[in-house]
Amino acid sequence: MGGRRVVVEADGGARGNPGPAGYGAVVRDADTGEVLAERSESIGVATNNVAEYQGLIAGLEAAREVGATGVEVRMDSKLVVEQMAGRWQIKNAGLRPLAAQAAGLVRRFDAVTYTWIPRERNRHADALANAAMDLAAGKVPKAATESGPATAAAATAAGTADAESTGRARATEVAAQGSTARSSWEPRPAETATRLLLVRHGETEYTEQRRYSGRGDVPLSSRGLAQAGAAARRVAGLAPSVAAVVSSPLSRCTATGGIIAGGLGGVPLKVEPDLIECDFGAWEGKTFGEVREHWSAEMDAWLASTEVAPPGGESFAEVGVRVRRAMAGLLAAYPGETVVVVSHVSPLKIALRDALAASDTFLHRLYLDPAGLSVLDIWPDGGMAVRSVNDTAHLTGL
Repeated sequence: MGGRRVVVEADGGARGNPGPAGYGAVVRDADTGEVLAERSESIGVATNNVAEYQGLIAGLEAAREVGATGVEVRMDSKLVVEQMAGRWQIKNAGLRPLAAQAAGLVRRFDAVTYTWIPRERNRHADALANAAMDLAAGKVPKAATESGPATAAAATAAGTADAESTGRARATEVAAQGSTARSSWEPRPAETATRLLLVRHGETEYTEQRRYSGRGDVPLSSRGLAQAGAAARRVAGLAPSVAAVVSSPLSRCTATGGIIAGGLGGVPLKVEPDLIECDFGAWEGKTFGEVREHWSAEMDAWLASTEVAPPGGESFAEVGVRVRRAMAGLLAAYPGETVVVVSHVSPLKIALRDALAASDTFLHRLYLDPAGLSVLDIWPDGGMAVRSVNDTAHLTGL
């Protein structure tokens, strides 16, 4: 096999399972062992297995970025190695979307193999993952100038640096950034970013009645249609050049998106299934009061953890997996362009939570109005700027 061969070392974990979670991944040249790329990110509250899969996905994405054609994946997670190798079934439904995402990346290489290794041979990725878990738990790392490369160099000079100490020092730097973008107070050029205009759909009958509205296809009300028109005028004023309007498949979003697309001169309206609302299961169509009365314990558990789903429904952790997948797809399809994203409360809150590196508490403290608008810029190196959240100036008087 020709082309560049690399080794991906990946790990992930959670403090509590579920608990504050993060992952780490290292890409090495297969022949020299040189580190070509590192990835580390805290992912809020998740399980060990979810974090391990996220580490694998990040490592495969980084391998593609360095031009690899062949990959050997090395992990100390027997479960991920055996499942991705096809020897074990994926019985946990929450892991299947992650395995599918990883499999999609695998198909982009000429060959990928999987090797289980003991934890002591995975120290670099483990250190990156632990630093990310520290961030998820609210432990702020020291500045890179204090605990980054200089610390590693000093440790080496003293003869005490090993793979773990060097990896942890570098992990502090990478995890604190959350991407390959360096922290900076200086404004970045907007023209190099992909700009996402995040729009919640207009009002429906369920909105007014304060009911859980998930997968049920409830249409816009007359007020919702007016709100969509106002949002369309606002978007046209902010971004006269838009590459596409991308919408959840539910009609309250496609109707809102269609009105916005029409206001932009007929730009394409595309449907993205991953932008659909959370599945609220047994709570669908019920009022907030009814759910509190009949599912009090279940609601308390749901509010306490993004890993908990409503009865028969979907957890926010599961929604987060597909939201991140949708965002990655948008960045790949529209680099440096402006895209209008029309979705629902849960996916939009999760996208903003991730962009702001906020805790899961953010999901219950942020309010998004029907037809409210948020603006997010994302640069190729992963840098982000949230320019506005829930702008409703265009709805005055409706």
